[in-house]
Amino acid sequence: MYPEDLKYTAEHEWVRSPGESEGSVRIGITHFAQDALGDIVYVSLPEVGETVSVGEACGELESTKSVSDVYAPVAGEVSARNTSLDATPELVNNDPYGAGWLYEVVPSDPGTVDGLMDAEAYQGTLEG
Repeated sequence: MYPEDLKYTAEHEWVRSPGESEGSVRIGITHFAQDALGDIVYVSLPEVGETVSVGEACGELESTKSVSDVYAPVAGEVSARNTSLDATPELVNNDPYGAGWLYEVVPSDPGTVDGLMDAEAYQGTLEG
């Protein structure tokens, strides 16, 4: 159910390596997270050039049910943000692993991505 080529966090974020911009990784939320949130109506993301730290809240997803923080799965500098979400936040619900991606980071330590969960381990956290 969860793409095998991604890495995952306990906070329901995914990381795709590499991202589109050089040296970056792409970050989004999982199907489980978007499903739990419900219809997303607003997305707030870190700006390009901002530095984020692992585990730090760096954005928000607002749904018809609640507001949820977006946490940084890796530390580094934000290299891109999905500006399509400004006008169409529902992309996060409709295509969480594709057009609904959130932002990209150039990791200060690229090895941290390897320490994240694989799809099987993430699936295990949902069943536990």
